[in-house]
Amino acid sequence: MSTYVLIHGAWHGGWCWNKVVPLLEQAGHKVVASDLPGHGDDKTSPSEILLHSYVEHVCQLLKAQSEPVYLVGHSMGGIVISQVAEYQPDKIKTLVYLTAFLLQNGESLSQVAQGDTESLFPPNLIINEAQGSCTVREDAIKDIFYGDCTDTDVAQAKSLLRPQAFAPLNTPINITEEKFNQLPRIYIECLRDKAISPAIQKQMYTALPCQQVISMDTSHSPFFSAPEKLVEHLTGLYN
Repeated sequence: MSTYVLIHGAWHGGWCWNKVVPLLEQAGHKVVASDLPGHGDDKTSPSEILLHSYVEHVCQLLKAQSEPVYLVGHSMGGIVISQVAEYQPDKIKTLVYLTAFLLQNGESLSQVAQGDTESLFPPNLIINEAQGSCTVREDAIKDIFYGDCTDTDVAQAKSLLRPQAFAPLNTPINITEEKFNQLPRIYIECLRDKAISPAIQKQMYTALPCQQVISMDTSHSPFFSAPEKLVEHLTGLYN
């Protein structure tokens, strides 16, 4: 049995793993899929949220585990798991980046996203300066995140998305060779992703090489469109 800690991306919550969690549990694994501050059922105001808020939340999750975990980050969750790895490398077995931002030291998510000319995400961003948050244009949500998902999944997801705190997206990560870079990394690329283009995914995992790169022929959200295949990959790491 292994322990999987699943970290969602921007706007989303722990709910995005609802198809994945029971499949991992049926395979005999322990799963933790929590809401980051300001996401899902957590009512923290976006204006109060920093990257450190996310990182501290996940560090507390890891401290509660009795063994090192597979720490999985989707999309924005990639910057969270990288920074957590710098603080608690001894609590992590492997870092898994699911079409996620795998940044080099000193980079911010916004910096890399703005350079992704094939992504539909930056031009459809709506920024609320007063609240320190951003949302995505409603008519672009399906194309960006859920291109191969059912109408039912898309409707449910749209009803659960929350405004995203802007500060974490603009914060450079701080990682070192001695801690972060000593952990094994796996990258799961999604070849039909319109949020993080395949070209940028490849650019990131080439700049910070991973022990394994797994390809999925899906949109940005394989936890909805291909949960069985995703779980097959997660449970088959290194096999």
